[in-house]
Amino acid sequence: MSHQDKGSQQIRYNAEFLQQALGWLLKGGNWSSIRFREDCTWLPRQLVAAALVWAWSDELTLGERFFAARRIIDFLDRPQRNFAGSVQAFLKLLARWTEELAAILSAAFRERMQMALAERWRVHGFAVFGTDGSRVELPRTRSHEAAYAPQPPKVKFRNGHPRRASAAATKKAQTPLIWLTLLWHVGTGLPWCWRCGPSGSSEREHCLAMLAELPAGALLTGDAGFTGYNFLQTILQSGRHVLVRMGSNVRLLRKLGWTGESTSTVYLWPERVAARDQPPLVLRLIILQGPRQPLYLVTSVPASRLSERQVIDLYRRRWGIELFFRHFKQTFQRRKLRSASARPALVELQWSLLGLWGMALYAQVELQTQHLDPGQLSVARVLRSFRRVQRDYRHPQNAAAV
Repeated sequence: MSHQDKGSQQIRYNAEFLQQALGWLLKGGNWSSIRFREDCTWLPRQLVAAALVWAWSDELTLGERFFAARRIIDFLDRPQRNFAGSVQAFLKLLARWTEELAAILSAAFRERMQMALAERWRVHGFAVFGTDGSRVELPRTRSHEAAYAPQPPKVKFRNGHPRRASAAATKKAQTPLIWLTLLWHVGTGLPWCWRCGPSGSSEREHCLAMLAELPAGALLTGDAGFTGYNFLQTILQSGRHVLVRMGSNVRLLRKLGWTGESTSTVYLWPERVAARDQPPLVLRLIILQGPRQPLYLVTSVPASRLSERQVIDLYRRRWGIELFFRHFKQTFQRRKLRSASARPALVELQWSLLGLWGMALYAQVELQTQHLDPGQLSVARVLRSFRRVQRDYRHPQNAAAV
């Protein structure tokens, strides 16, 4: 600093490290395409930075998180006009622009994943993505029940008379939940994209809606819920590959002579599909001995590109998506959202996912820069570091730095 002796070391404050992280995460985003109203006190880039800090905050309420984030962004971007101080205005602005802002930020994150973490981008020669779904709890409000509660229990009849649903069944039917379907990058352990809907949404429909966001030639791996002729055929016709576990309800055929066969060649060809003269799906079967019973894995990738051992390794790595959900719900404390109405709840969920994604991405690149293994990342430790820096953003640098 200017008043210090020349020989003394310049003091660096924790806010500088927070600004460095935000600057790195937001770099590359084309925010000029977003135009707010002329009387808006926020700029798009500032709003995104505030939304990330808001998501990282550990304050108890959304309002307290906003005021903490606003103070930090105001400090980082001074001298500026005073930002609007109303949490309602902040959430309203986010609700209006989250779709556009999240698309720009996601594109920047994906580019960083491919460039800065290039060594982890491919696993066994493929960009591999796992998919799965999970439910996120909500406060029991009328707004949430109307938007996200499951369908009421079906009326059952006994001797021609309707039976009343039990109190437990009725309560369960009225519990509002958001269904979250995620595409997760196996190599880095980071999210790629997601879709949200009411409880009971189809995770396969969500997955197909995200298909265009996957790189060409990507390999998609999933559990037994991600099967079905039409689902798999759509993925294969898009030029991407599949690796899924088949459940006991799926019938696989052998020796149809449809193509050059090997001992591992199987066909998925339901009767209704054959009746319409549609061709079978030609797949490769790998049997993995599980702890209780064999697991039947099928893939569209030939043995010349993936050995059995590599297929099994990829499927086992796919289970890391469950670890991500655990980090999101427990470590990041997003098992139950805090928004009291439907639209702000989606905003809170979107920025929570973007916040965790950005935090973990930045930390992995920092580890790699220090010649450490990004795969050894501790989400809990990174979260503590970010939150400590936010609480002490005016303090000189110490062990709290990210």
